[in-house]
This record gives sequence, C-alpha cells and structure tokens, in this order.
Amino acid sequence: MGIAENSKGLVLAVASGVFIGASFVLKKKGLKQAATHGTRAGVGGYSYLLQPLWWAGMLTMLIGEVANFVAYIYAPALLVTPLGALSIIVSAVLAHFLLKEKLQKMGILGCVFCIVGSVLIVIHAPQEHALNSVQEIWDLATQPLFLVYVAAAVSVVLALILHFEPRYGQTNMLVYLGICSLIGSLLVMSTKAIGIAIKLTLEGTSQLTYPQTWFFLTVTVICIITQLNYLNKALDTFNTAIVSPVYYVMFTTLTIIASVIMFKDWSEQSAGSIASEICGFVIVLSGTILLHATREQEQSNKQGSLTWYIGEDLVKRIEDGHLNLLHGSDYVEK
Repeated sequence: MGIAENSKGLVLAVASGVFIGASFVLKKKGLKQAATHGTRAGVGGYSYLLQPLWWAGMLTMLIGEVANFVAYIYAPALLVTPLGALSIIVSAVLAHFLLKEKLQKMGILGCVFCIVGSVLIVIHAPQEHALNSVQEIWDLATQPLFLVYVAAAVSVVLALILHFEPRYGQTNMLVYLGICSLIGSLLVMSTKAIGIAIKLTLEGTSQLTYPQTWFFLTVTVICIITQLNYLNKALDTFNTAIVSPVYYVMFTTLTIIASVIMFKDWSEQSAGSIASEICGFVIVLSGTILLHATREQEQSNKQGSLTWYIGEDLVKRIEDGHLNLLHGSDYVEK
C-alpha cells in the first residue's frame, strides 16, 4: 500500500516539475512575442495577454501546481518537496533549445547533480503512512514536539515582521525569505491535511463535518496570502537569481524538518537510509545553486562587460588599448 502510494506521489511530483518548468519557458516566449507587437511587460505593458503562448504557460503552470498539491496527498513531503528542483532542470534545458539561452558546462553539471540527488532521495524515501481521518492528522499536528516547532516558527515570523522588516527588510533578503520559508513549511503541512481530507471525502468518508478540516483550510489561506506577500517583496527588492536558490534551500530544509516532526517520516527508517536521503538532498541543493549561479553569470554577461570594469580597471584597459594602437601605427613610427 505504502509503495503504491509513494509511486503515485513520485509520478505526480515529476509531472509537476515538468509542467512548471515548461511553463516558465512558454510564458517567457509569449512575453518576447508580445514585446515585438506592443509595450513590454517590464515597463507596464499588457500585450502579453493577447499571446496564446503566454496563456499556454499559465495553463501549464496551473496543471503543475495541481499535480504538486495531489502529490503531497500520496507521498511524504520528504520525497515531494526536493523534487521541485526538477522544474529548474526542465526550464534550463527547454530554454537552451527554445529560447537560445545556452546551457553552460557548469549548468549541465548542476542538472546532473539535481538528477543524482533526486534518485538518491527517491530510492531511500520513507513510505507514506495511511491516514483514515482528519482527526488523525489533528492528533499529529497537536503532538508536543510539533507544537514546539509551530510556536517557534510563529514567534520568529512575528519577530521578523514586527522588528526586523522595518529596519533591515530592504537591505537583507533573509528577512523576507525567512518569513516565506517558515510560513511555507506550515503551509505544506496544512495543505497536505486538506489534500488528505479531500481524498477521503471523495472515497466516501466525508471530512467536512470535522471542525479540524476548516481549521486547516483557514491556516492554508492565511499562509498562502502571507507567503505571497513577502515573496513578492523579496523578488521586487533583490536579484531573482540570488533569491530563488536561497529561498529553495531555506523552504525545502524547513519543510522537511516540519514533516519529519509531524508525520515522523524517519521513525521506521535505518540510519543508512536517513544518511542517504540527507546526502541526496545536499546534492540537489548544490545542483540548484550551481544552476542559478550559471544563469546569474549569463545575465551579467548579457548586460555588457563594461559594468564589470567601472573605475580604474576600465581606464587602464582603455589606456592600454590606446597605447597599443599608437605604438602599432605608422603615425608613431614617423
């Protein structure tokens, strides 16, 4: 039973990565086409709304997010969450062929890291525990150790929002990303509870009469609104190429910790399997950071090399070039 459930979750998680990764490329291609026929989105234009490719990207992303949501119903977060890195691989590979954004050697190495790490995680992932009601999930959510995690997470989030954001929010991205990651870990737990409630209801055991179902739904809505708010602030304030990998690392790490505490994912596993999962996770994180670092370097190169040589280096290069030109000319020899 557990193996079959994990297999469904694995397939859905992989499908989610493929669809979400493809959606980025489709939307970007649609935005490029829109820019040739109207005002660019970056300067306030909305001509992309008339592009079929952009809408195809939105539809593809919706399918991917739904697949990811359902994957949490069948498989533990320890398996599903790290596989989100597959969307990065798919978008990088498709961008290489469809957008002519060349995938560098280090980027290819990053893809290999993500694949190897994902395989390790899949092989050693724990089996999903069968849950028969929202009441069982509530019992897991109210166990003392998880309540300590929730209390700590909420306390840190409140401290970040009330004290650190007004002072350091615009200069330190860890303030915004800390809020998003902590809230995100709680969001995954409540989302998983809602997903299981929907699954059981569709199977004939209605969970709508349980007040816990509506509590988890309320928590999910609050977490989504909070997370989107501060993630948008982070993306608007800091470089996306830096925000994305740091957020992925923090969010994935905290989600795995929350899942291990609440659902006891490691309770029936050997030390060797746990160590292999951790190694796989570290390899995936390394590959993700490597991929983003490669993209950041490519973006910097596209902006023009002059931005890297402002100051004495630029003057020196101009002077050296000027002197070489003069020394090699007939005018100087005469």
